[in-house]
Amino acid sequence: MMRIQGPNGVGTAGQANKARRTTGSTFSLDAGAETRPATTTTAPRNIGGIDTLLALQGIEEPGERRRRAVKRGRHALDALDALKIGLLSGALDATALQRLKAAATGLREQTGEAGLDTVMAEIALRVEVELAKIGLPPAGRQVTV
Repeated sequence: MMRIQGPNGVGTAGQANKARRTTGSTFSLDAGAETRPATTTTAPRNIGGIDTLLALQGIEEPGERRRRAVKRGRHALDALDALKIGLLSGALDATALQRLKAAATGLREQTGEAGLDTVMAEIALRVEVELAKIGLPPAGRQVTV
């Protein structure tokens, strides 16, 4: 049972009031109360080392590599479209070129699916051709002069 004592106080009725009525300003423990021994804490179990965690991070879901490749391919095709629109309108901006150059990275990464790998290689070739037309080297390749 809760009892409100004034504007800021909340108290309980019954035995709690008797315990609060102490005379003097010192703190004391009940002599009859048992003390509990301190418990030791154990260290967390080590399930595996850092090698195990790295190995688990390296495991891919079967379709994850394919999804990433499709996403990179779509990004590259969008960048090629932006370049085409920029060239046709006569307002080719540097951001479209940078997007195309960034889209070229990772297009030749193998997915394990022959058909998808072929399409990705064709997109990568088209990106490289467009970058070469403009005079920019594809990302990841060094220009030798």
